[in-house]
Amino acid sequence: MAQPPHPRIVTRLVDGHVCAYDLAAGAADVLSPAVSFRPVPGDEVVDRAVAADLRRAYYTTLDAVVCVTSDGDEVWRSAFGPPSDRRFGHWPGCALSADGRTVWVYRPDVMAGRDRPDQWVVLDAGTGALVARADLSTVGQGGRQLSHRTSGQVLLNVGEGQDGSVVYRGSLTEGRMDLVRYPWDDRCLIDLSPDGRRFLTVHHDQTDLAVHTYPDGEVAFTLTVDAFGHDPDGTYLEWSGGYLDQDTVVVTLVGETEDEDETEGEEVGEEWRRHYRVDACSGRVRGEFDAMVAGDSDDFRPLGDGSWLTTAPSGHPVRRTEPPGAAREPLR
Repeated sequence: MAQPPHPRIVTRLVDGHVCAYDLAAGAADVLSPAVSFRPVPGDEVVDRAVAADLRRAYYTTLDAVVCVTSDGDEVWRSAFGPPSDRRFGHWPGCALSADGRTVWVYRPDVMAGRDRPDQWVVLDAGTGALVARADLSTVGQGGRQLSHRTSGQVLLNVGEGQDGSVVYRGSLTEGRMDLVRYPWDDRCLIDLSPDGRRFLTVHHDQTDLAVHTYPDGEVAFTLTVDAFGHDPDGTYLEWSGGYLDQDTVVVTLVGETEDEDETEGEEVGEEWRRHYRVDACSGRVRGEFDAMVAGDSDDFRPLGDGSWLTTAPSGHPVRRTEPPGAAREPLR
């Protein structure tokens, strides 16, 4: 069966509940949750995922990963132990594999003060039983995971704060995790292409973006800030954006205007943020892109099928599409 061009289920944490939205229903504008999951009383949700059949939600707290039903009944809990006495600086993450059979959990155990290396753990989604585990050579604060839809592999980006960012690729072989670390410590993983053949990173210093071939990580092309017509001195690429569709990447630049304060005689900067579309194959910059976000926020998640999400004041996602003929000619 062909893989869908975009993730079917997306989640948001709204009013303390894990809300799941079914994109396959074709809804647009402000989305209503297909189901809402109530966490176990006392649990503070850090990260979350919801099964494709909408029957179970999985979430991390600072000290555990938990599976619940929509009624808030706990199905299983896998504690990280020992409990951390540190409230900040470590945010465990979870993601479901593409087939929904396993939950991949990033544990920032060093920053949690557990006196052991960071871990990447795979659990059985049905029972919470340990499937595989690997120690990582990171001192991370949090991790972003992307499940590859055809290979069964998972990409993990570990953010180490000012020390950089590490990207791993993990796969399961007979109950063992095969782990590959990409040869960078300065690139942040942003998105996978809809066909799974490429992925997007942004330099940790926000100076350039790169599109890589999957799975080897070879660079197909790189773009620096000046390719978008901006001065690289004071203009940066955000760690956001991604594949609008198979042929288009949308990236975000942020900078600051230089206006003189007439009363003080000093320059007063006002931050600006602009989105640009890029040809995903050639790297040509196609022009500005109206992401329809409120104010200067970068509340923008492309879905790979030509649509993208922003957020309504209620906290629920808004699914948007471009009007016909919105694409522009290349800037260069």
